[in-house]
Amino acid sequence: MGSLPLRIYWAGDLFDSKDIGGNLMLAQAVEAESGGRYKVMLPQDGECEVGVRTSQSIRDADFQLLFACDVIVANFDGHDLDSGTVVEFCFAKMVDMPAVLLRTDFRNSGDHSLPDGDPWNLMCSHYPRTVVRHLNAMAIYHDCRKEVEPAAELLAAYYAGIAGEVVAALDEAAGQQGWLTAEELAGQYRRAVRSIGGTLPEILDDRMLDEIVSRRLAR
Repeated sequence: MGSLPLRIYWAGDLFDSKDIGGNLMLAQAVEAESGGRYKVMLPQDGECEVGVRTSQSIRDADFQLLFACDVIVANFDGHDLDSGTVVEFCFAKMVDMPAVLLRTDFRNSGDHSLPDGDPWNLMCSHYPRTVVRHLNAMAIYHDCRKEVEPAAELLAAYYAGIAGEVVAALDEAAGQQGWLTAEELAGQYRRAVRSIGGTLPEILDDRMLDEIVSRRLAR
């Protein structure tokens, strides 16, 4: 990795207070645990800057933020994966973006019974440059609670424990060889943007995409 921090697109639920607060706390912990090697970009923050709020304008703003990032962390908690997170993960894979699939939910679902299965639908598994982390959030909480009692310190230790696993997975994913050459990458971004449509081809024109690719290669 280069000297510039890698920008993480943080894909996942952002629909209630637990989602929004949890995203923020874990994002801050990841940045701290990485020593500044990673910078987390939260869609919940990017959406605050959307002027005219429609379903399309919010969608296009999220995609704009995704394509401006270097890696993606996709939260795969829940019995059913969030459909928006899955779409973002798929487009990240289309442009050869390193990915971490993070599950802190200790419940099993999906195709976990297969020998190489994950606790989600098998169509979301086995992608290149993708590292999976299954963590038991309750077990981590119990371990931290044995060591720390004040709520603020307990919360900090809890998120630091998860963040350490995320950073290790990010390092592993980012260190893997890409399947697109530098020359192919710009064309792949153009195809992805065109396939999404909406206002995105106007927002991310050829000049903007060239800048995104140059920044990503520099990082």
